[in-house]
Amino acid sequence: MTSAPIEYADASAEVRAVYDDIMATRNTDWINNYWKVLAHHPATLRRMWANAKEVMGPGALDALTKEFIYLAVSITNGCDYCIASHGAAARNKGMSREQHAELVAVVGLANETNRHAAALALTIDERFQ
Repeated sequence: MTSAPIEYADASAEVRAVYDDIMATRNTDWINNYWKVLAHHPATLRRMWANAKEVMGPGALDALTKEFIYLAVSITNGCDYCIASHGAAARNKGMSREQHAELVAVVGLANETNRHAAALALTIDERFQ
């Protein structure tokens, strides 16, 4: 069951505080539907935003690499919303058409070889341990 997104004007003070942090962190004046639907359960909204802010924030991996990984997992999981959202984020962080095409090729290859390895119940090579 899909709930209607909660717009900023209709949000509680608790939800607005999270929306404000999302907009400040992302340097935007817009909240996407993922967050607006999570707002029906403010504790989940707060927890997921804190997790996303920490994981996708500065770290050992650069921002574009993180978006590549997120996009690859989203493609594998078949999440159209996340493919669109993180595809846009990756493009905004500099992903070229060539990089996108290569990323999709790697995702396809990895999914195929992973399924082969699992179906064949391959023993892990000693060198890989």
